[in-house]
Amino acid sequence: MILKSLSLLHYKNFDAFEYKFDSKINCIVGENGKGKTNILDSIYHLAYTKSYFNPITSQNIQHGQDFFVVDGQFERQSKTENIIVSFKKGQKKIVKRNAKAYDKLSEHVGFIPVVIISPTDRDLILEGSDVRRKFMDSVISQVDKKYLNNLIKYNKILSQRNALLKYFAANRTYDSTTLSVYNEQMQDLGQYIYNTRQQFIKDFEPILTQRYQEICQKDEPIQITYKSQLHKQSFQDLFEKNLQKDMALQYTSVGTHKDDLLFDIKGYPVKKFGSQGQQKSYLIALKFAQYDYLKESQGLNPILLLDDIFDKLDENRVKHIVSMVTQQDLGQMFISDTHPERTENVVKAHAKQYKMINLNELNLTHESA
Repeated sequence: MILKSLSLLHYKNFDAFEYKFDSKINCIVGENGKGKTNILDSIYHLAYTKSYFNPITSQNIQHGQDFFVVDGQFERQSKTENIIVSFKKGQKKIVKRNAKAYDKLSEHVGFIPVVIISPTDRDLILEGSDVRRKFMDSVISQVDKKYLNNLIKYNKILSQRNALLKYFAANRTYDSTTLSVYNEQMQDLGQYIYNTRQQFIKDFEPILTQRYQEICQKDEPIQITYKSQLHKQSFQDLFEKNLQKDMALQYTSVGTHKDDLLFDIKGYPVKKFGSQGQQKSYLIALKFAQYDYLKESQGLNPILLLDDIFDKLDENRVKHIVSMVTQQDLGQMFISDTHPERTENVVKAHAKQYKMINLNELNLTHESA
């Protein structure tokens, strides 16, 4: 998978941006506020139909404007694919592939495989279970359309069940028939989600272990564990045993939307006992394992986006990552950094083919971010 060219109109801090990229390594450099991360995020947007950093679509429009357009020309299996994402305030987001709009945005997910490594990835370790579930769902949804569709349906029914619980509380009433309909629908969809997640972790863990040992260059045992209430109880038992609790809380406290992932090194949680270096290595391994999983599942090299990694990782780790990418021919890569010389010195030591894109020197129309 290769991004040949990108055009932005009123996207985030850019009034307009247009560029043709190298098929291997592209280094996007410039001062803070020039829009380096926004360019990488626009590529992610073309793949996932949403921003990685701000999923509220209207907030991705440039200040003072009422719409944005992101236009990318890709080469996929020797065929040119034109993907356009556009949004205007008060209207629905539109995603087009070769001038034909998708009926549902979810139909596009997985067509453009992309993996991003960003400083915000630390949230995977430090924040709550919803961040880790989102990561797991994102990876699986790229290769399993049924999973994505079931997940969307499950979350819709979950919202309806929660609304019903609030209605019960507000009106001091109870309707077991309606509630049981939601329970049955969630059970059918949730069971598939649960089974798929179990299989995913079984397939994913060996890949993660191998990548971690490559990156940290140590023989440290690591583990990723799928945590779910369904390991010990069925959906039906969970709903029955937690009915009074759900009525009191006015939301659904059990189900696959409460699942989590546990990250361990040497049998201990990375969050509590992992050093900063171990945490960073685990996160990078997690993303490269995602890359490997997508590549194996889809038969395509995903596009790799490395956002601001020099400021969050020591230079030796960055050198090792660039070396690993070039030696294993992992396809096209985008790197953002504030220091052009630092980036070029690291890249040219390992790669013969690359392009430097200095936003300080380009004649761009943009506002300060």
